[in-house]
Amino acid sequence: MLFYFAFANSAQAYTSQEVKEPVEQKDDHWMQGLHETVSDSVYQSAQWFDSFFIANESEQQSPKTTAKISFAWLPKSRDWSEVKPRFRVRVKLPHFQDRVSVVLSDEADDELNNLPLESVNTKSRIEEEKFSLALNYTQDKRDDRLMNYRLGISGGDIFVRAKHKRRFNISTKQGFLFEPSLYYYLDEGLGAKLLLEYDYQLSKKSQFRINYSIRGSAEFSGIRWKHGFYKLHQINETTASVLSLQVEGERNGDRGFVIDKYTLGYRYRFNALRDWLFFEIEPFVEFPEEENYSTTPGIALRIEGFFHKG
Repeated sequence: MLFYFAFANSAQAYTSQEVKEPVEQKDDHWMQGLHETVSDSVYQSAQWFDSFFIANESEQQSPKTTAKISFAWLPKSRDWSEVKPRFRVRVKLPHFQDRVSVVLSDEADDELNNLPLESVNTKSRIEEEKFSLALNYTQDKRDDRLMNYRLGISGGDIFVRAKHKRRFNISTKQGFLFEPSLYYYLDEGLGAKLLLEYDYQLSKKSQFRINYSIRGSAEFSGIRWKHGFYKLHQINETTASVLSLQVEGERNGDRGFVIDKYTLGYRYRFNALRDWLFFEIEPFVEFPEEENYSTTPGIALRIEGFFHKG
């Protein structure tokens, strides 16, 4: 599998490989200590949570835990102060045949608002950030399909979500993804989203991708949509890049058809120092409607750490 698929889900790409014991070096032993401390802390919490579902402690099995912690600085011409710390913890519970997992995150709206490869989203404000705790159940998971359900709380609002994912191989170079989802929030009401994706393999190390999503909800009028055009390239085993153009807006709302923003960016991602540590540099240019589509350049600098055990 090419390294650039880590852009879509770095945690899965990291944990899907065999985890090797890193060689401790004198000059960076503190980094390994940090990794072990965070991994052990998440793992112990998972064991404590999983123990509620067994009658005898002798039946205790080992859960699988994955945590992602990232820090991003997104300075741009009109705002140089935006810093985004992020975390996401996923715990698979062995007493449910790994079909059930607990997801703890501060990126609650990521799946609803963003495209899979979208990384620069400077529209969000601090008061819109939501903390999420959810129970995720996977009913049917295969290489070409997925069906799961999620029940949880986000920003003080209880929600339930159902998502179906189906992938079709048109040919050896072309693929298509169909992903509808239905969700309901007690405060915001019923909503639905449809994500479509087309992939074309240009070469062994290069791919062209188109994403399109539409979303409707009782929370707002009209339909919100996003287009994404991407050129993915694997530079070497530890480095990849994505050239992107995204357009987003709404239609059938109070203002009719409107384009909210254009975003052009180049994302450079590499793995360094440790196999669990990733760095990103992403210069971008925005053309937001609220600024009369004037040019707004910026750059995103990120550090991501992945912590896995079990």
